[in-house]
Amino acid sequence: MISIIICSRKNTIPDLLSININETIGSDFELIIIDNSENRYSIFEAYNIGIEKSKGKYLCFVHDDILFHTKGWGNVISDIFETNHDYGLIGVAGSSQKTRVPSGWWDCKNEYKSINIIQHYPNGKITKEQFGFENSILNEAVIADGVFLALRKEMNVAFDQKLKGFHNYDFNIAIEVLRKKYKIGITNQILIEHFSIGNLNRQWLESMIRVHKYYHKFLPIAIDNFIDSDAEMFSSKRLINNCLLTKGNKKTVLQYSLKIFLKEPFSKSNINLFKKALIYLKN
Repeated sequence: MISIIICSRKNTIPDLLSININETIGSDFELIIIDNSENRYSIFEAYNIGIEKSKGKYLCFVHDDILFHTKGWGNVISDIFETNHDYGLIGVAGSSQKTRVPSGWWDCKNEYKSINIIQHYPNGKITKEQFGFENSILNEAVIADGVFLALRKEMNVAFDQKLKGFHNYDFNIAIEVLRKKYKIGITNQILIEHFSIGNLNRQWLESMIRVHKYYHKFLPIAIDNFIDSDAEMFSSKRLINNCLLTKGNKKTVLQYSLKIFLKEPFSKSNINLFKKALIYLKN
């Protein structure tokens, strides 16, 4: 049986999602809804409550603003876990490397990403994002996006409640799975439609910085321990831009803008980014 755990911003989930799960999962399941309409729990606390209540062999954490397009997706989860005993976490989007620099899993080159999702954007654009599966249907990763996370319950892992808020729980659980010596996989055999995009605001940025400090001993991580030589620089530039976009911590902007400038002082893009950082720091 699969335990589907949803932290809801209301006291229930949309009828459309409930009907969709019933019509598509194709296997025995239980639906565990954590009512967080009064904002009583962090996402870490809410998901742990779901784990404690669960009876299924596999746990599935999903957002409440998605729909499943794959018929029999519950059987797909079971088949993947039963065929790949060394895998403990399955997602539909993720990356095969994570830098030391605070950044989202997507802040890397496309060659390290695996994605299979229909994504809605604030401007009304809808895109079927599917790449990274040219030679396989299951790619090993080091982190999976929290929109959909299927977990092998027997690993006995939980979300770390010392980490507060509603961001980076996917990073947290990925590290915990890897610490148990299990692998993480991204599959293109399950297609979901996501009706919103993550809110990359200042709270997200501050959470990201905190969780990277919390797990600094485990970073960087990558499949086969291969880290692209340009990865840290790539993530540093993304971090600076994220700080500028969200009006984030000026100390972080100064720290990383100096790093990239000193490493490649004659790079035109680095000079331009450094100038942007200086303007931000002066204001």
